[in-house]
Amino acid sequence: MIRAFAAALFDGTTVVHDPAVGTNHLPPQPLRSGCVALDDQQVAAWPLADPAALALDYPLSMCWSPIVRCNLACPQCLDDKTVRESTAAERRVLAGHIAASGVLGVDISGGEPLLLRDLPDLALAIRRQGTSVVSCTTNGWHLARRAGKLADALDAIRVSLDGATAATHDTWRGQDSYRRAIAGIRAAVDEGLFVQLQMVLMQANKHEAQQLLDLAAQLGAGGVTFLQMLPIGSGAALAAEQMLTDEQAQEIVAPLTVPAGVRVRLRTRTSAGGFTVLRADGYAWRNTRGATGISAFIPVTGPGDLRLPTSGSTS
Repeated sequence: MIRAFAAALFDGTTVVHDPAVGTNHLPPQPLRSGCVALDDQQVAAWPLADPAALALDYPLSMCWSPIVRCNLACPQCLDDKTVRESTAAERRVLAGHIAASGVLGVDISGGEPLLLRDLPDLALAIRRQGTSVVSCTTNGWHLARRAGKLADALDAIRVSLDGATAATHDTWRGQDSYRRAIAGIRAAVDEGLFVQLQMVLMQANKHEAQQLLDLAAQLGAGGVTFLQMLPIGSGAALAAEQMLTDEQAQEIVAPLTVPAGVRVRLRTRTSAGGFTVLRADGYAWRNTRGATGISAFIPVTGPGDLRLPTSGSTS
């Protein structure tokens, strides 16, 4: 499949960011900087880029959570629900700062970002600069009705599933959440959006990892990202019961049979360290200590405030 990626040159090295999978790659030949259309299977075969080895003073990609509100109440949620939400005007300003920062990839998350009426406008404002690709992470509840407008605004969409079956997923997310998410995925695929499924690996759902890959192929999703649980937010209370070690997660993912056309990524806690997050109140911070703490907590008043040091990061 040909889809959008972002490329940039750093001290003679070209780096390509994948907005769906969230990975960074080293192409075998130089590419023009900015948004580029590439074959995703070809990009998948390129070596992964290590930001630490590039000696960057700012992140290649980041997460922006412009909303705290959510229509679901997942017990493993890592969000701080006490944070003040930016106003619509403040969100527009922050989108402008992100667009001018040089960051290659931006994932708009939450809370539940599809509750924002201005979500398409925010994504387009970031993309308008021509240097960043934009994805969105959603629980999928409202995706079916919003897929049409989002298809023109996003480069990829990531849908969170806590299991490959309604029985497992709805145990964590609530009744009917699986049906709504699946309907949203189908609608997004029909609109031409590249869909990446995401599942936080836990003791309770690890047995459905293979089923999730098969479901992705069945629905026409382009890939699956398995995320290691982070012991922060509400999820901290479940860590002792549900959290896997990075080694255990690797043992689960390594033997899986990957269907043709489906890309798989395991994001370990180690690789999540150093990732930059812009909160709903306009403060930016980095994950530290294996993504179990934060540092560089500053208000974002201009593009330069997002250029947080990423020494030791592999995100």
